[in-house]
Formats: sequence, C-alpha cells, structure tokens
Amino acid sequence: MIQENTVLKVADNSGAKIIRCFRVLGGSKRRYAKVGDLIVASVRSAEPRKSIKKKEIIRAVVVRTKAPIRRKDGTYVRFEENAAIVIEKEKKDPRATRIFGPIPRELKEKGFDKIASMAQEIV
Repeated sequence: MIQENTVLKVADNSGAKIIRCFRVLGGSKRRYAKVGDLIVASVRSAEPRKSIKKKEIIRAVVVRTKAPIRRKDGTYVRFEENAAIVIEKEKKDPRATRIFGPIPRELKEKGFDKIASMAQEIV
C-alpha cells in the first residue's frame, strides 16, 4: 500500500528514476493506493537530457507494491519493490515508450490496456 511520502521507483523510460507520492487520488479521505490506483508525485531523481526533470509534479499509476495483492482464486502476488509508471495528466496513457519489469494482470482489468500491452511480462 502506498501512502503520502512513500518513495517509489519509476518502471519506465520517461526520465524520472525516483518519485515521492504526496497525494492519493480518488477521494478526500483516501489514504492508501494499491496496484492500479492513481497518485500525484514529485520527481526526486531524474536522468539528464530527458523530458521529465527533477522537482516536477507528475501523475503516476502504481504497478508494483510490497504489500501482497489477493486474487479471487485465493492466491497472493507480491513484489520486491514499490514501483509506478508516469502517465499523462488527462489520459491513462503512459508518457514513456518502454516499461520495465513485471506488471500484474489487475492493471489491465482497471483499464490500463496500453500499459499492459507495453509490458515485458504480465504476472
């Protein structure tokens, strides 16, 4: 689960490396974000000569969490890191051209079809 001040790794080639969540979208009382939820974050570390710079405010979708995800068949899926993908402000399309690492299939069920099609591996 992701909350305010959580540091996440960026799992795409948009230019951002590390981001810090400062708002979970989806209601005023919403505290935690799970896989497939939108967050507003600031870029803490970025690659040089890319479109996203340090201290920029971005929107991202959470793609991996250390907290386990329970599936309807009773199994659990858990990742070793918290990771997100930078998306455009108004749409659910990613700003990057490549996505690194595994992506859970719950992401496709939540409407992020373009991210799921760009992923190397769907778990």
